[in-house]
Amino acid sequence: MPQTTKKPQQKGNNLIRWFVFIIFLFIFTGVIANLFAPATAIEEVPLSDVIARANDENGNIAKITVEGSSLKITLKGEDRYSQTSRKDPSGTLYDQGLIDHCVELSGDELAECQGKYPVVEYQEVSTFWDYALDIAIIVVPVIIIILFFSSMMRQAQSMNNQNMGFGKAKAKLYGPDKKRVLFTDVAGNEAAKQDLAEVVDFLKEPKKYEKLGAKIPRGVLLAGDPGTGKTLMARAVAGEASVPFFSISGSEFAEMFVGVGASRVRDLFAKAKKNAPSIIFIDEIDAVAHKRDARGGAGREDEQTLNQILVEMDGFDNDSGVIVIAATNRVDMLDKALLRPGRFDRHINVTLPERKDRLDILNVHFKNKPTDKSVDLEALAAKTAGSSGADLANIANEAAITAAREGHKEITNADLTEAFERVAIGPERKSKAMNDHERKVTAYHEAGHAIVGHVLPDSDPVHKVTIIPRGRTGGVTWFLPPEDRSYKNIYELKDILARAMGGRIAEKLVFGPEAITTGASSDLKHVAELSKDMIIEEGMGAETRNLVFPEGDTGYYTIATAKPYSEKTAELIDAEIKRLSNEAAARAEAVLKANPAVLDKLAAALLEHETLEEKDLEPLLKDAKLPASAKLH
Repeated sequence: MPQTTKKPQQKGNNLIRWFVFIIFLFIFTGVIANLFAPATAIEEVPLSDVIARANDENGNIAKITVEGSSLKITLKGEDRYSQTSRKDPSGTLYDQGLIDHCVELSGDELAECQGKYPVVEYQEVSTFWDYALDIAIIVVPVIIIILFFSSMMRQAQSMNNQNMGFGKAKAKLYGPDKKRVLFTDVAGNEAAKQDLAEVVDFLKEPKKYEKLGAKIPRGVLLAGDPGTGKTLMARAVAGEASVPFFSISGSEFAEMFVGVGASRVRDLFAKAKKNAPSIIFIDEIDAVAHKRDARGGAGREDEQTLNQILVEMDGFDNDSGVIVIAATNRVDMLDKALLRPGRFDRHINVTLPERKDRLDILNVHFKNKPTDKSVDLEALAAKTAGSSGADLANIANEAAITAAREGHKEITNADLTEAFERVAIGPERKSKAMNDHERKVTAYHEAGHAIVGHVLPDSDPVHKVTIIPRGRTGGVTWFLPPEDRSYKNIYELKDILARAMGGRIAEKLVFGPEAITTGASSDLKHVAELSKDMIIEEGMGAETRNLVFPEGDTGYYTIATAKPYSEKTAELIDAEIKRLSNEAAARAEAVLKANPAVLDKLAAALLEHETLEEKDLEPLLKDAKLPASAKLH
């Protein structure tokens, strides 16, 4: 354990506390001494006797001292004192005849007179509070000055500490005292875990590999979509290997001052080397390690930071025992010098979980949640194709929230379905009021989607149809694939385009060409984007088959306006996109014209029930048929 030292601010506070304590101790001691001081022996005499003897030139009083309401008498030839009682209420001592007989004399006569009559002195009486006030007048300004200078010193020290720590890395250290994450805590992605298990073995038994001349990988790059568990994978490596784990985000290296990022990189690797073997995890490394270009230069802050990372990962000292694990979802943005062997030797793709992996992830998240027997996690795993681990965790949490809101003691299947639809589409907006005409338009619109998608041979099955607004939509027709698929062929994509146009075409056929609404705006946008991807990215055009036209990418900036093709080719691409959209609309219209009775029946059922599940749709769609004009040839 490192030794802890007191901060300068704490030392200054302690000094002030001791100073104030000493002052109050001094005052308290004076009070106690004054209260318990031994009293002087006093002899009391009547005031009239004092006045008589004071006016008699043969009297034995040498000196009278007036202190407030008391008299102190000094006898001739003696040092002892006698004190009278308080003054008479009738008047002061001066009124009783005690006067200074020598006031108008001078020289020898004054000296002779002063020898016969007593001298009268008037003294102010100082109480304890007078002394305390005097002390306070001196002490309080001193304390205020000390506090002021102490505060200034603390601020200066704080600013100095900030300046000294400006170039220090802000990495979080997860050591043995932190909760360990193991591979058993990470569900799914078995291939990625297998690759990382070898890294763990390197850290545990490096000698076994060094004997055969193998070198420990310097870096491991985890690439994948957001929410797939890249950070959790990195922590699992550190937990399995039982080594220190330094975690930092790529954006924490970036500063407006040139050289700060490079300084933080040096500091981070220095800390990791002191704790070697250890792991450095840099999340979102693309924020600091993007491609370099001619517009930058060595003086740019981000490039200095990247250069320092390159040097630390594969410089002259390459036996540091430090492994760098980085995560990103933008591998295309990273500099080539960083990706080469010797720096990031291993590239591990953390993919979206498959059906079996999704079931394992759901079991992990529902392990500590009370669930009803009706809950079917396998069915949920089948419906959540394309969901990440973070999405599944969100669904589990939303299910618990929904159950609590409904007052359930256990999570039911209805709670799970509502949570899934809330995450996938959005919450129900039952409060949104629609008039009868809008409800009818929405019912025919969603029925058009459902019928076209149902009859087309390469479309996914219809899972659910509702005219209750969800999220930003007025209604939803939900298609779910029966199994996970890595690829889609051109027939499947064209069926997706056709069923997306089904809503707009249904409105046109039922209410007339001039009565179409804005409800199909999102469908038309989806058709345009998918058609463009098919032509530009996938090479699926009729006249541009096997040709792709990726958007311009300079490495650091993506220039959306830059086209890597001529204007003539752009016109050809636009014509191909238009052809795909018109073809989709024609196929949807052919299907709906061939099934008018089914369209009316399904729309009526939606107006009555608002939501139809898969089992409710089967009898309504069983008579729908596919016309020959809607088939692809």
